[in-house]
Amino acid sequence: MYYVYVIKSISNNKIYIGHTDNLQKRLLEHNSGYSKATKHSCDWQVIHKEEYLDRSLAMKREKFLKTGDGRKVLKLKGIT
Repeated sequence: MYYVYVIKSISNNKIYIGHTDNLQKRLLEHNSGYSKATKHSCDWQVIHKEEYLDRSLAMKREKFLKTGDGRKVLKLKGIT
């Protein structure tokens, strides 16, 4: 199973969108400063996740959510 996830930093309200096959491990990596893109905060929380059977589908969805239209979809759903 693959996950597309949206995490949010409590301290600075920034969001990050990614995909992984192990969501708990990936969140731990974000909160420990392992990821360059999210190392500025250590209080990330998952605010949205989607499950996919295929990695390529998860990657396509992640790519879409990172576009302007994808961010609009998240905003309309009240996720960001």
